[in-house]
Amino acid sequence: MTILTSGAHILVFPYPASGHMMPLLGLAQQLSIRGLTITVLVTPKNLPILRPLLSAHPSITPLVLPFPTHPSLPSGAENVKDLPPAAFPAIMHAMRQLHTPILQWFRAHPSPPVAIVSDMFLWWTHLLAGELGIPRLMFSPSGVMAMSIIYSLRRYLPEREDPNDPNSLITLSRIPNSQIYPWWQLMFLYSTSYVEGDPISDFMRDGVLANMASWGLVFNSFNKLERVYLEHVMAEAGHDRVWAVGPLLPAEIYSPSRPTNGPDGNIISWLDMCGDRTVVYVCFGSQAVLGNNQMERIAAGLEKSGAKFLCILVSSLDWSKLSANLPWLVDAGGCVVLDTFILIQFIYFRHRALQDEDVNVKSSNHT
Repeated sequence: MTILTSGAHILVFPYPASGHMMPLLGLAQQLSIRGLTITVLVTPKNLPILRPLLSAHPSITPLVLPFPTHPSLPSGAENVKDLPPAAFPAIMHAMRQLHTPILQWFRAHPSPPVAIVSDMFLWWTHLLAGELGIPRLMFSPSGVMAMSIIYSLRRYLPEREDPNDPNSLITLSRIPNSQIYPWWQLMFLYSTSYVEGDPISDFMRDGVLANMASWGLVFNSFNKLERVYLEHVMAEAGHDRVWAVGPLLPAEIYSPSRPTNGPDGNIISWLDMCGDRTVVYVCFGSQAVLGNNQMERIAAGLEKSGAKFLCILVSSLDWSKLSANLPWLVDAGGCVVLDTFILIQFIYFRHRALQDEDVNVKSSNHT
């Protein structure tokens, strides 16, 4: 990235959801380590999430702007974890109101940023960057294949034999190794049901196109996993400013101290007793709320598999019907964590990093 030279000032703007913030803050840390000046934009109630990063890197500066109001959002809610999945369009619309405050801050700054690195859901920062005359780099916390599918569905919406049949099969022929999907899977997960003139449809379509039109695209992935999709995105974008920089970890992952207190410390102790490649990691994210019937089936499958597992479950579910099964699951060789997504999402990577650190230390002691 030629614009990211040592000392350059970069504005990092994460989307207020733990699964989006944590990897982007990990990227901010890596940029800071490499000598860049970093400003991270957050709203007041999301500032505590930055504390580990700010403690480890005092040179990183927070830019705290008030969270915009929106008629569909409850007062005081500033993070996706505090909102139902249906509020997704509203929070995206609300965040766009930060355009003018950012513009004012930029113009008043004695040494303003030379680039913006912002989350894929903050696509309007592509327009803001154009107004400021600086490049915008889109950051995706997930894989490259997902972006390929999202973009393909917006630009090359496939034809269906029966538009009213949600089970009609779709093949995305432009995407490498494309699978055959029932239409209902795509239209829900990626909001692909475009309705001309509908504000939400227009907003989502504009977002996908703006992301692909950004100066650069950064993914929380790695070449050996998704090289073919990186090449596909480069071809669609018409340039090679596409980078896979993952897997990215939260700031505290790089701390030399091993956690000993709290549930994450207990989980690491449990993982320490497990051999490599013996634990199945099960997590559906913070927005996928599974029903009790689905959880019962997953529980039965995990038990029948005979494998050890780390299962992360959203605590907002109704556990009254499943509580009797949880000890049975743990006894079967797994670890069920009843907590929110933010606590555990990177626990496996934390454990692997700590294990690798131990290996390096032991190796250095024998040299």
